[in-house]
Amino acid sequence: MLTPGAGATVGRVEPAREPATDAHLPLDVVSRSWVDDLGLPPGRRDEAVARLHAYLLRVARFELRRRRVAFRSVPRGELDDLAVQAADDALVAVLRKLPTYRGASRFTTWAAKFAILEASVKARRRTWHGREIMFEPEVWDRFAGSASASAGVEHSEQLNAIRDGIRVALTPHQREILVAAALNDVPIDVLADRLGTTRGAIYKTLHDARRNLRAHLAKMEAV
Repeated sequence: MLTPGAGATVGRVEPAREPATDAHLPLDVVSRSWVDDLGLPPGRRDEAVARLHAYLLRVARFELRRRRVAFRSVPRGELDDLAVQAADDALVAVLRKLPTYRGASRFTTWAAKFAILEASVKARRRTWHGREIMFEPEVWDRFAGSASASAGVEHSEQLNAIRDGIRVALTPHQREILVAAALNDVPIDVLADRLGTTRGAIYKTLHDARRNLRAHLAKMEAV
């Protein structure tokens, strides 16, 4: 059963008038039935929407159970809530993306990917809930220092060059993002959520940081 908010959102999603399937990839009978039923106007498609939500909920629950070791202390009821939220969001995504379904795989296989994605995102966010995210560039100093102690001379020089590059070639924001994502393994979606920004903005910052760092290292090697 959809949550009230998801039900209202689904009602506003326009049905796909002409499913954009490739003529060279004819749909199997079951997939064709799904596409036709979900493409009906709101009201007439409700039964198909309910069946799809139930399927996506099963997929989300399976994905969360598969990741259970990552959050053993999370109450079972909370995990079920996460599964429902994942199924709700996946359902909305499937309905909106229905015109892009090309029939390269069974419809249920294609739809399941949305539930797996949403469950994975929610699992990562729940895992990091309440955990402190270290942004300080000094984290790299400690890492480089401890690694240099056991590394060879050449490797130690490389670590020091990277540390210096992080200090002088990156903006404060780039340093924070690089340290959090590259050293502390903070997931991109979690980082975006904490900073009140988007995944795209985080990826752009990481791209710029790595580009600046590579340019700095190349410059140093040329000296």
